[in-house]
Amino acid sequence: MELRTLRYFVAVAEELHFGRAAARLHMSQPPLSRAVRGLEAEIGSALFKRSSAGVALTPVGTVLLGEARALLDQGDKLRVRVAAAAGTAVLTVGLLGDSTDPGVTRLARAYRDRHPGVEIRIRETDLTDPTCGLHAGLVDVALTRAPFDETGLVVRELRADPVGALLRADDPLAGRESLKLAELADRRWFRFPEDTDRLWQSYWNGGEEREGPVVRAVQECRQMVLWNGTVGMTLADHDPGDGLTVVSVEDMPPSRVVLAWKEREADGNPLLRSFVRVALDAYRA
Repeated sequence: MELRTLRYFVAVAEELHFGRAAARLHMSQPPLSRAVRGLEAEIGSALFKRSSAGVALTPVGTVLLGEARALLDQGDKLRVRVAAAAGTAVLTVGLLGDSTDPGVTRLARAYRDRHPGVEIRIRETDLTDPTCGLHAGLVDVALTRAPFDETGLVVRELRADPVGALLRADDPLAGRESLKLAELADRRWFRFPEDTDRLWQSYWNGGEEREGPVVRAVQECRQMVLWNGTVGMTLADHDPGDGLTVVSVEDMPPSRVVLAWKEREADGNPLLRSFVRVALDAYRA
């Protein structure tokens, strides 16, 4: 029973769909199906119930899933410890802008407890690069916010946060419990430079072309509102600071906290695989 075959099985078991599992593993579906059938033949029992309604785990498959996850986890721990002993255990993590997210604190603590010998290098970027240098190859993994160009990347959602309008405290709309984007249509917005990812730019501009001052950092956004009375989107639960307020925007989709890395990178990098698993657990907590 090979670890690679178990990894294939776990992907199918988690996705409950051979097509999605194949895409996740960056392989075509026929060899994945053959590998799973071979594993079933080796074990002597079906691992999945296959029907027109989809795929479901059998009782044997459920038992194997727990054991396979533990075995793969132990294998990655072993590889990480060996890399740490050899002085090659280094992972570069990209963080976006204001990295005060409590999820980051939980993740840092959990990963440090799990892999004390791994050196984590941090590259924090401003709001003009939502992939934190991932496309440019400057980081191994990015803890950031979507949407952005996902070409060549694997993206996993960790959390979704409600968004609101950042306003000056004396703004006519400041006392409202909520508002709609249409009510901000004639206002000047802070916006990002022209070469910023178009999906990212469009999201934070409420899907419209806006006029207003250009900003690059969280603090610049706040200062533009404070000094000029411009508006823009921010996280609904962020403390805006003195002189500012946040009003919920009903028709603004939530901001998604995501983990992103390059396709195929996790296959040969146990540090990255472990980081992804720890991040998923930390944010579920």
